[in-house]
Amino acid sequence: MEFVPDTRNDIDSWKEVQLIYNSALKEIGTKLEILNDEFQHVHQYNPIEHIKSRLKSPESIVKKLKKHGYESTIQNMVQHVNDIAGIRVICSFTSDIYRIAEMIINQSDIKVLSVKDYILNPKPSGYKSYHLIVTVPIFLSDRIVDAKVEIQIRTVAMDFWASLEHKIYYKFEGNAPAHIKQGLVECAMMVSDLDARMLSLNEEVRCLVEGCDSEVDIMEDID
Repeated sequence: MEFVPDTRNDIDSWKEVQLIYNSALKEIGTKLEILNDEFQHVHQYNPIEHIKSRLKSPESIVKKLKKHGYESTIQNMVQHVNDIAGIRVICSFTSDIYRIAEMIINQSDIKVLSVKDYILNPKPSGYKSYHLIVTVPIFLSDRIVDAKVEIQIRTVAMDFWASLEHKIYYKFEGNAPAHIKQGLVECAMMVSDLDARMLSLNEEVRCLVEGCDSEVDIMEDID
């Protein structure tokens, strides 16, 4: 199953789509790097551990279109597939996730199309992450195009779990045995506990170094 442009216009259109979404990844990536640098300057702390970006392959795009009953056309790709351009932001702590999301949302040229908080509302599998679908303007020579980007924000521990889950489900083609699924759910609970403990320790260290009035300050930061 693959997308093969069969006319010169299709080829040119597909190349332009790739150009636009690659540009969108650069725009969002640069914004995140600037925000991270500013946070370091103001707070002497980097909330972002690292950033991963990718363009969805034509085969994956076609598979997603067919799954939802759409024909494999350039127009349908742009209109109905929200994650052609994807950026994953990896943080140290859960509190960083919401800080970064807020900073992104507050960018005046970014329009938020949807928000899915799988941290407060995990998937049945145990998956946790914070998802944003946004548009960012791409300034071409003759026009401005609003390009969609999916931004996933998660901790290092969440990313480790999600990577393992993806590998397991890929091997079983999405139909893993029940005991494997249950094992993943249990691991997700461990990851959640680990994130909470690490955040608590980090806030305690911060209070010892910077000074806190009481334990209430720690709990407020965690919440």
